[in-house]
Amino acid sequence: MIGELNVYGFYIPWGIVMFFASMLVARLISRGLAKFGLYRYIWHPALFDFTLVVIVMGIFFLLFSARGF
Repeated sequence: MIGELNVYGFYIPWGIVMFFASMLVARLISRGLAKFGLYRYIWHPALFDFTLVVIVMGIFFLLFSARGF
């Protein structure tokens, strides 16, 4: 995944795009867990949210780097 995304002359690295996409997906998962009351089983919610972002970002990098974006 080498390269940048060109947005009206501004070059944005793919890593930043994947980071914001993973933040969005992790936030949706977090809201789903909170809605069903599963956060009461989590010892440290902030650490869990950070770990969730890292895991989702890793999955995105694995999925999209194999396709050659």
